[in-house]
Amino acid sequence: MDKELFIGVMSGTSVDGIDICLSAIQNSTVQLIDWQCLSFTANIKTKIKALCLPSENEIFRAHSLGIELSLLTADQINTLLLRNALCPKDIHAIGYHGQTIRHHPDLNHPFSIQIGCGSTLAHHTKINTITDFRMADIAAGGQGAPLVPAFHQAVFHSPKENRFIINVGGIANITLIPADLNKAVCGFDTGPGNTLLDEWIYTKKLKDFDKDGEWARSGTTIPKLFKLMMEDSYINKQAPKSTGKEYFNLSWLNLLLKDFPKAKAEDVQRTLTEFTCVTICRDIKTLLQNYDDNPSSIYLCGGGINNTFLFERLDSQIPELEIKSTIDLGIHPQLVEASAFAWLASRTALGKPGNLKSVTGANQDKVLGCIYHP
Repeated sequence: MDKELFIGVMSGTSVDGIDICLSAIQNSTVQLIDWQCLSFTANIKTKIKALCLPSENEIFRAHSLGIELSLLTADQINTLLLRNALCPKDIHAIGYHGQTIRHHPDLNHPFSIQIGCGSTLAHHTKINTITDFRMADIAAGGQGAPLVPAFHQAVFHSPKENRFIINVGGIANITLIPADLNKAVCGFDTGPGNTLLDEWIYTKKLKDFDKDGEWARSGTTIPKLFKLMMEDSYINKQAPKSTGKEYFNLSWLNLLLKDFPKAKAEDVQRTLTEFTCVTICRDIKTLLQNYDDNPSSIYLCGGGINNTFLFERLDSQIPELEIKSTIDLGIHPQLVEASAFAWLASRTALGKPGNLKSVTGANQDKVLGCIYHP
């Protein structure tokens, strides 16, 4: 396979915007050529967040918003093509993750919903569009997530060290890529990343995020509240597992806070930061017990890498491992997941599996996604 051009599109559980990557792909070689990022307006953020919990007229609002997001994405892709003097026929396919609004892989009839219309995106870009990546894995008994560890293994593997790829988005997830190719890749959602931090500071200060973690830094961890958080059933569930904003949200937090009516808002923010860090580091330490035959390093990606205080707390809890950015591996931390969906689209185009059974718990390898033609 010669290098072919693919576009990856990702909008995650942080609900901050759309990341689009133009990549040249050949097997495990991914060359990032250009990218385009669009921040969501406050109106769109509100509409997305409202769909993550039960409410009225959901079907109408979900499909209407899905079309709106697809049109916005098409405009951004067309701008990207124009800037690079490319035509639609130059692009093999778009890998379009869509916006997750519900993720329930553990029900008797499991499902995961990402809004966004493949037909609309394909029509307005004139490029084959691959979307609905998760359901093939769920149909095979898997979680449908995380899917990105397959990409991590393909592009970030090193025979010299075990590599932990930690994505701190709305939800935090971990991938362990063993140096020994005979050992299985591990990967799962550890728990909340930025989602509770962002929602809490917005409720109290009308800010979208805690810049550099300074508000959390000003507070003090509330031990009893932290203990209750760590006793959560998801945190103590064995992998394979995955979660989302439909679980870790303000309702989840407010239920715990009923027992702490006098808690200072900044102390809650500090406790949430500690909760995110400890759940990540505890899982790293647990995994290391079975993979200590090679040196190990941690590479961060996702929006959480910009939270200076969170980064410091992670570093303090695992001082024995160096924490770096995925920029050291050749991909900007904000663009890892968009790059992954370009790569996953290339797997689908070749008719090759895109999931890892050791990660999702599926009972077979699956070619992921549905292809929509212009």
